[in-house]
Amino acid sequence: MILGDARHSIRRELEAACIDYGDAEADLLMCHALNMTRVQIYSEPERSLTPTALSNLRQLVNRRIQHEPLAYILGSYEFHGIEFCIDHRTMIPRPETELLVQEAIDSAHHHLPSARQATVADIGTGSGAIAISLALALPQVTIYATDISIPALLVAHTNRQRHGVEEQVKLLQGHLLEPLPRQADMIVANLPYIANREMETLSPEIADFEPIVALAGGDEGLDKIRLLLDQAADKLHSGGYLLLEIGQGQDQVVSSMIRGRFPQASLAVIPDLHNINRVIRVHTQDTVDETQTRG
Repeated sequence: MILGDARHSIRRELEAACIDYGDAEADLLMCHALNMTRVQIYSEPERSLTPTALSNLRQLVNRRIQHEPLAYILGSYEFHGIEFCIDHRTMIPRPETELLVQEAIDSAHHHLPSARQATVADIGTGSGAIAISLALALPQVTIYATDISIPALLVAHTNRQRHGVEEQVKLLQGHLLEPLPRQADMIVANLPYIANREMETLSPEIADFEPIVALAGGDEGLDKIRLLLDQAADKLHSGGYLLLEIGQGQDQVVSSMIRGRFPQASLAVIPDLHNINRVIRVHTQDTVDETQTRG
């Protein structure tokens, strides 16, 4: 089979399997399986494929038409402009979470102490995407990255080595904030926030392949967030910042939970590009108990 015919056939298969963006995914699968660039894929349609190359390509296509996520097949995913190793041991980072990272970076630049080395805690680090993105943007900050899953921490360790931040990013195994050795100046968390009733509505790519422990947030989707808030008072410096990613429609109830635990703190609710309130930023130093929504 020649390259052009293989590409056309794969696109048809992905379309039949109801895979979105089948054209782009066909190209990515071919580049990965054949160790070719997109330019080569486009410019050499008459190139003959060896039986070994066709077999490699067939295996990857079969995985994708079974709705295994492309990131797991390729073994990598770009997040915040950085390439991360990804596999079934961790959840695939979401584009929405880049807002959480950027808000943390902005807050750190403007508010973290300069008289001593500041510390940031990334809770539920998974692949380490948040922690490593913060480390690369904030080279003077120590990052503690916790996760209850040892397999997930092994992936985070691989990414930590890949980006040369082994000394800056400290990986800790344990439940939420419990492993932190000292108080942090900032706590950043993208915890499971999908309610039990919503789990059945997830796409096969998510429900059948991503780790449930990284997704399921209990009856209301707030179990892990509630536990983190219970722990946060003892683990956050006075005047520190807490940034949480939340699910659609959770901003009011989570804000109420925060006010109950930090009555003197100020809150900002920050929408994503789809105008969904996605991040809550808490500043424990402010004395005005007021929720603002930033457009």
